[in-house]
Amino acid sequence: MEDAPGSPGQPLNHSTMMHRCLELAAKGAGRTSPNPMVGSVIVKDGQIVGEGFHPQVGQPHAEVFALRAAGDKAQGATLYVNLEPCNHTGRTPPCTEAVLQAGIATVVIGMADPNPQASGGIERLRAAGVTVITDVETAACEQLNEAFIHRIRHRQPFSILKYAMTLDGKIATDTGHSTWITSPESRRRVHQLRGQCDAVIVGGNTVRRDNPHLTSHGVCDHNPWRVVMSRSLDLPTTANLWQTDIAPTLVFTETPPENASAISQPTLPSQVEIVPLNPLTPAAVLNNLYGRGASTVLWECGGTLAAAALGEGVIQKLWAFIAPKLIGGNKGYTPVGDMGLKTMTEALMLQKTELEKIGQDWLIQAYLAND
Repeated sequence: MEDAPGSPGQPLNHSTMMHRCLELAAKGAGRTSPNPMVGSVIVKDGQIVGEGFHPQVGQPHAEVFALRAAGDKAQGATLYVNLEPCNHTGRTPPCTEAVLQAGIATVVIGMADPNPQASGGIERLRAAGVTVITDVETAACEQLNEAFIHRIRHRQPFSILKYAMTLDGKIATDTGHSTWITSPESRRRVHQLRGQCDAVIVGGNTVRRDNPHLTSHGVCDHNPWRVVMSRSLDLPTTANLWQTDIAPTLVFTETPPENASAISQPTLPSQVEIVPLNPLTPAAVLNNLYGRGASTVLWECGGTLAAAALGEGVIQKLWAFIAPKLIGGNKGYTPVGDMGLKTMTEALMLQKTELEKIGQDWLIQAYLAND
C-alpha cells in the first residue's frame, strides 16, 4: 500500500501535493463542464489541514471547500491548487478573495487559467502580499483539463473518437454482427470513459443496428447526453435511447430551413429533444453542444460518420481498442469510412501515441495532429 501524503514515507513537497490536487480534481470528472476540474490542498506545519475539489458546475470551487475544511488553520498556511484561482464573479464569488480573507500565506499553482475572464488571480494574490509559486507539474495539470483548455481556445468541445476492432481492422462481420468484439474489461473501460464525458454521439445506423444504451452502465453515477445524428429521422419507435429517465437524448436532424421550426416526429417520445440543423454536420452538432456547456464529447459512431468528423478536423483524440480476433470479410465494416484520400501522404497523422493492455485487448490512445 502506498504512503498517504504527509506520512513519514512521503514528504509534503510541491510535486506530491500537486498530484494530490489532481487526484481530488478528477473526482469531479463529467460533472463540472463548462468549468474545469480543480482540486485544492492546504498544508500547515508539514501537515494537510484541508482538502477540497469542485464537485459540479454551480457549486463552490475547490479552494472554498479546502478553506472550509481547514478553518482557522488556514491562517499562515500554504494552499495548493492545480489551476490559478479565479479572480471574477461568475456563478460563485472570486476564489482569490476567499484565499485572502482566510489569511493564506503561500499559494502554489499548477497552471495559469487560459480563460481570460477568470484569469488575473496570480496578480491579485501577489499584489496583496501573498507568495505565489507557479508552474508546478504543469504538464499533468494541462493533461487533466485538456478538454477545458480546448473549449476555451477553440470555442468547441474536445472530441474523442472511440472504436473497437479486430486485429484485421473490422468492426463487424459481413452480416453486420458486432457483439462483442472486445473483452468485458475493455467494455468497462468504455463505460468509465462515458462517465467522464458530457455527450456521446452516434448516427442513425448505430441506433437501428445496435440499439445502444450509451450510459456508464453503473460504473459511475454520471451518464452523458445521448446524441443521435439522423438526416431522415427514420429511427425505431422503441429504442433504449428513448428512455430519458436514465439520461437526456438529443436527436439532430437536417430539414429545409422553411420547415425547421415546425419539425415533429410523432413516433419518438415527446421527452426526446429534436434539434433541426441545416446542414447537419459534425461541426454544427459540436457548436450546438458547446452552447449547452459541453466540454468533452465521445464519438461512438460507425465508419461513415467517423470519416465525416475526421474529415472536418473536429476530432482531437483517438481511443482504438484492438481485439486479438480475425473475422475476414470484404464488406468494408471498418472503423473509418472513405475520406477520399488517394495517396499515403494524405493520411491523417497521429501523435503522442500510448499503448495499454486491457484484459486480452490492446488500447491505443493518440492525438490527431490537426490542432
